[in-house]
Amino acid sequence: MKRKIGGVTPLVYVGPAVLFLLVYQVYPALQTIYFSFMDRRSQAFVGLDNYRYVFTSSVMLTAFRNNLLWLIFFTAGTVGLGLLFAILADRVKHESLAKSVIFMPMAISFVGAGVVWKFMYAYKPPGSEQIGLLNQILVVLGFEPKGWLLQSPLNNFALIAVGLWIWTGYCMVILSAAYKAIPKELMEAAQVDGATDLQVFRHITIPEMRPALTMVITTMLVNVLKIFDIIYVMTNGNFGTEVIANRMFKEMFQFANTGRASAIAVVLFLMIIPIMYANIRQKLREG
Repeated sequence: MKRKIGGVTPLVYVGPAVLFLLVYQVYPALQTIYFSFMDRRSQAFVGLDNYRYVFTSSVMLTAFRNNLLWLIFFTAGTVGLGLLFAILADRVKHESLAKSVIFMPMAISFVGAGVVWKFMYAYKPPGSEQIGLLNQILVVLGFEPKGWLLQSPLNNFALIAVGLWIWTGYCMVILSAAYKAIPKELMEAAQVDGATDLQVFRHITIPEMRPALTMVITTMLVNVLKIFDIIYVMTNGNFGTEVIANRMFKEMFQFANTGRASAIAVVLFLMIIPIMYANIRQKLREG
């Protein structure tokens, strides 16, 4: 009797979680893969037509290009600035205040941040009264106003700047905790031996912070692959700013094409897998 109870007890605890995963994650994933081989109404089998659209259409090629820009500049910017602020904030008198100011954008929803920055980037033709802060500053300085969200590739970098403004604080907080965990004796010993600040940073700070850096980089890469809110609110993918997640949303809810939307979702999922695999391998290696 005890053995029977012992065999059933784990199922009682694990069963609901497994059922939840099957119903809300595994089943939708399998259904999405199935729909990706069907037509727009999921009624007729079309083979690889939807995937052919994903990899050959001009709008999707633009989305892949823009996501690559985000991958490079957003990830490098957030992690680099986060690390810089983490180290500098540790040396200032009012550290908590400085960190609070940098982290504050994370308290705003991404949609709200997009609305705020859309007003910041607002553009009126030369000679008109500018309502956007950045263009008003340019006019006061004697320059022509710029269509920050209208001119490609400037608009993509303007959108990436909004992402940097939001996520740098998050990276800073994680990396600051890792930086403070480095034994001070290591740095002091290196300085006594004549190491410069750059050498200490390269040979002590970076190696000691590698696990935190790996985690932050992985998080930023996954976030940027599925970036959506900022683009949807500020440009809706127009003027050459389309990204993969926003195109998936359009295909599903604007054009009612379930097949193409599902194919884009599958491709996006496959793009995330290598990042997660590399992160898991890194964790196992450290363990």
